[in-house]
Amino acid sequence: MTVRDRVAIVTGGGSGIGEGIAKALAHAGAKVCIADISPTGLERVTGEITASGGAALGVKTDVSSAESVAALCQKVPDSFGRIDILVNNAGIIAPEVEIDEMSEATWDKILTVNLKSQYLCCQNAVRVMKKQGYGRIVNIASRSWLGGRGLANYAASKGGVVSLTRSLAIELGKYGITANCVSPTLVVTPLFLGMPKEEQEQDLQKAAKNPIPRLGTPADVACAVLFFASDEAEFITGQHLYVGGGADLWTSGTL
Repeated sequence: MTVRDRVAIVTGGGSGIGEGIAKALAHAGAKVCIADISPTGLERVTGEITASGGAALGVKTDVSSAESVAALCQKVPDSFGRIDILVNNAGIIAPEVEIDEMSEATWDKILTVNLKSQYLCCQNAVRVMKKQGYGRIVNIASRSWLGGRGLANYAASKGGVVSLTRSLAIELGKYGITANCVSPTLVVTPLFLGMPKEEQEQDLQKAAKNPIPRLGTPADVACAVLFFASDEAEFITGQHLYVGGGADLWTSGTL
């Protein structure tokens, strides 16, 4: 897939799925900006990409802040000349809480980081992409957008991402900008590996019931993102692709 010399922003690119996406884009020849709130993750991933011969820029970014996102989308063109690809990957999860016990602060935090952030990043990046007549937006949602007990806030945020993506596709196609969405299921990341062993085991048991009976990897997700981000995907927009070993085929249970 052709992304060589394209300029990409990957939010949450300092670890986990975002790190896998950033490295895949860099390996394919893109110039990558890793936007993350963690300076440690930024330095590590940026250093590993440049050490392997790639072009990378690390920008500490709070994706929930309009000012921080605006600064990011100014710095990238200043450094690399363009913004061709935006991967909205940054997001957080929260403990499962049923709706009658969920605090307003918990609801607001999840919706702000997972959904408002994508609005802010798209708004700022699109202003650059329109001038170029070219852009690829890839939003990361989740299989959990289908809903689940104790996940009202998280599921609502990810469902919003799916609808946002469709609306962007309708608005932006005439400017040469596509918008697509990827929904992973359980993926082995540092976040997963830091969970208590009993929770990891529960997730492994869930994954074992899928048509492809294993957990996902950041590389699995990165391959899908790389396709949507490529020049070859110019006639594909508004699409939602599950990357989860078939977990989306089940109509009951929460994965």
